[in-house]
Amino acid sequence: MVAIPQRLPHFCERQSSVWGRAEYGGNSSAVAPLLEEGVVQVSGTAGAFAAIKENGIVVTWGDAACGGNSSSVAPLLTEGVVQICRTAGAFAAIKANGSVVTWGRADHGGNSSAVAPLLTESVIQVRGNDAAFAAIKENGSVVTWGDAACGGNSSAVAALLTEDVVQACGNDIAFAAIKANGSVVTWGDAEYGGNSSAVAALLTEGVVQVC
Repeated sequence: MVAIPQRLPHFCERQSSVWGRAEYGGNSSAVAPLLEEGVVQVSGTAGAFAAIKENGIVVTWGDAACGGNSSSVAPLLTEGVVQICRTAGAFAAIKANGSVVTWGRADHGGNSSAVAPLLTESVIQVRGNDAAFAAIKENGSVVTWGDAACGGNSSAVAALLTEDVVQACGNDIAFAAIKANGSVVTWGDAEYGGNSSAVAALLTEGVVQVC
């Protein structure tokens, strides 16, 4: 677990405290000096943590396989990170320039090489479920990657995700996206909501929120 206190007089500002099983991020001693101040956001996978500092750098610790080791993308995490999203085993960081950096378990979205050209700019939102990510771009298109069965493959509804998506939400292994016209598009595991055909007629307009 991680706690970030609010700013208090006479104490270090935004210092992080961690506890729990060491192998799952409960021991942050290896990066402790980097967590003494300036932390503004912490996100966790099933076994690791990633912290964003005020200067936009990212600090990671915990199970290396689950994103605790970000050395493979370290040069991309030294500045400009504004938001972090996670699956159970990987992280995705949005930078101020709209690009996305991923690391952690490849099968949980840590490897985004298949869609890398689509993640170099204009991303405004990333959502993750247990094993896949969905990114919304400024033009309303959606980019997905990670475990195909969990929503990392959205090819079945690709034609509906090319524009006008304003929000995406994920449960364990499926996604739902709201479009500007109030319709909803779903994909991922059918039993977890990825197949909304039974209620499709009710999702063509007027929806204002999902999840």
